Amino acid sequence: MMIEMRVKVTSLDFVGLCRPLAALVLALPLLLGQASAPVRAQGADLPVLFDARERLVRPDVSGMLRLRFLTTTDFPPFNFTDQADRLSGFHVDLARALCEELAMQARCQIQALPYGQLSEALEAGQGEAVLAGIAVTPELRKRFKFTRPYLLLPARFLVDRSKRLTRADAQALFGRPVGVVANTAHAAMLKAFFPDIRPVPFKDRDSLMHALGNKRIDAVFADALQLSFWMQSPAAGNCCAFLDGAYLSETHLGEGMTVMVAGKDAALAAALESALAALSKSGRLEEIYLRSFPAGLY
Repeated sequence: MMIEMRVKVTSLDFVGLCRPLAALVLALPLLLGQASAPVRAQGADLPVLFDARERLVRPDVSGMLRLRFLTTTDFPPFNFTDQADRLSGFHVDLARALCEELAMQARCQIQALPYGQLSEALEAGQGEAVLAGIAVTPELRKRFKFTRPYLLLPARFLVDRSKRLTRADAQALFGRPVGVVANTAHAAMLKAFFPDIRPVPFKDRDSLMHALGNKRIDAVFADALQLSFWMQSPAAGNCCAFLDGAYLSETHLGEGMTVMVAGKDAALAAALESALAALSKSGRLEEIYLRSFPAGLY
């Protein structure tokens, strides 16, 4: 079954979109641990992952001597060093907003480390939380606390503009050659949820995008973030555009981006989760998102 969210009612299994319902539908797979079908989020807005009506308990963390976020410098636009050699990006802006929401600006610190050192540094007490898009795994859950997701990275179709399609959704690609990187989560997702599409496997992303640019395939199915950068690059030559909405599946794409908190610090994890919910409700989270992703991922 495909779970779909659209403005207009169609003949597919589940339809209907309004902001409160989007919050509920997008949260269900995360809350229940079930993701047997992809969720399609359509529109430029950031999907709402926190129900505005929910009241999250915020533990008192005013006694903390500091709140140091650990991140990296090599994952733009999430974290990078700008031309003035300052830490910048989505995660840096989000860390500052969280500190402000918790009234801890004077004790807020952000430190960049190599990605492979983040878990060990957090465990060694070099920081209180990690904001770097670390994938949640059962092994990490034994060592750390995690907030709910604040951002989901969807899969999307990118199509050759010159191809004449009869529809503006995924059904337009049924029977057509659609490229995907072999042996990846996106390849498994395409096979599971779009069996009527003819997958064309490629060994890596570069060969996949080269084939699309040279019109050897009609479309590709891949990570929306990487596709958004490529489609705006000189290599793309304005050849292609997104088709349909964004597709989300916890089974294939994971739980999304969360804040990883040191040890078993349940109070800090709950406080950060409450702060994330407040930023979502006020619109600040979406403002930070659009600053880093002006074209939108959804």
